Amino acid sequence: MRWMMLCIAACLLAAPVASWPADAATGENCRVCHRDVLTGPHAGIGCSPCHGDDRATVRNPALVADRAARCVACHRGYDRLFDHPMTTRSAERRFVADTLGRADGAFFRNQCGGCHVTGCLDCHPGGGHALTRPRDSQCLSCHRGYFVGTDYHGRAPREDALRYQRGELANGETFLPMLPDVHAEAGMGCADCHSMASLVAGKRTAKGCIDCHTPDPRVVEHRIAAHRDRLECVACHAAWAPQEYGTFWLRFTNSPRLQSRFQVVTRQDDWVKSAYLKRQDAPPLALNEAGRVSPARPQFILYHSDFRNERVVGQENRLLAARWKTFAPHTIRRETVMCDGCHDNPRRFLLEPPHERIYRTRADGLSLDSFWDRTGQRMANGTFMEPERVRRMGVRTPEYTKGYLERWRDLTGDAGGSSRR
Repeated sequence: MRWMMLCIAACLLAAPVASWPADAATGENCRVCHRDVLTGPHAGIGCSPCHGDDRATVRNPALVADRAARCVACHRGYDRLFDHPMTTRSAERRFVADTLGRADGAFFRNQCGGCHVTGCLDCHPGGGHALTRPRDSQCLSCHRGYFVGTDYHGRAPREDALRYQRGELANGETFLPMLPDVHAEAGMGCADCHSMASLVAGKRTAKGCIDCHTPDPRVVEHRIAAHRDRLECVACHAAWAPQEYGTFWLRFTNSPRLQSRFQVVTRQDDWVKSAYLKRQDAPPLALNEAGRVSPARPQFILYHSDFRNERVVGQENRLLAARWKTFAPHTIRRETVMCDGCHDNPRRFLLEPPHERIYRTRADGLSLDSFWDRTGQRMANGTFMEPERVRRMGVRTPEYTKGYLERWRDLTGDAGGSSRR
């Protein structure tokens, strides 16, 4: 209010009221002091519908704090966005409270506060006076790195150590170039599947795969009833997915010498973050909440160490969480995996045999025998597939052998159908 009164006072001193230049369309005198000009869909509506008048002036009418009251006066119902995960981040808050928040009550505020909706202008670019519809660049300002989004454009997170930070840069992060999603190659943007109406309704997406695509019965995988009835499309058609195994958050108190040894990207206040391993291949599989086979990856396999005065306090690399989640990678390709990419591949279902283990996590001081052994781990939004079901999938039945041979003929061009459709 004070800034508005100062503006009015300046106008009174500058000219008589009769000489104030009023806006021809709205009759307002705001632009005597303010040189902002509305462009785009809001051009011509004037200042007061959004900012009010001198009796009740709102500097930023799009904030969550008042549920963007002046925006939703026209865009009715859109304030429901503020009740959904993009704004509340309730799941992330609970996760932090159960894990790192026990060591640092301000952890979420200091380390996780940058990617949540604070108002309409977070997604609608233009600085408030040149509003446009959200573009992919606005979505990817938050949906980047380990979170689904940048994978759609073929960007995978690099390892945390500074020696790996090279190459192209996007949203302040270097990335490893990978195959993009076929929908991105076709020019489709995030809003083509994630409409504003679906987000307002609290849905993840406005449409699914079969809303646009009809499975081709000439493709051998599509003719198998178990595939149609029990698998999500992304279980086969996701070419790759970013995965992070062993996420370390280390806190240093009065330990400058020790902290300086960790040459990693994420360094906030007394905290340093790094990862044991990052992968960009076909992700493991599990059962989602609908009971269908779906890609899965660690939500976080999270370790914590507390260093004070150059010494570790308590247990080093203490396991705080080993949680997985089913998800939908945005890396769809027409080609699918071969049959043995799932069948007779227990590692993809977190049943890795001990003799096949490459990473010796116990020898490295970690409390899991293997990242791909479900023992001591849990699924946050579904279940791991039953071992007996995985075993049955590995049996080479005559039907399996017939389908496998047909698949190879398709790939080599010896058959009329093609799994590349």
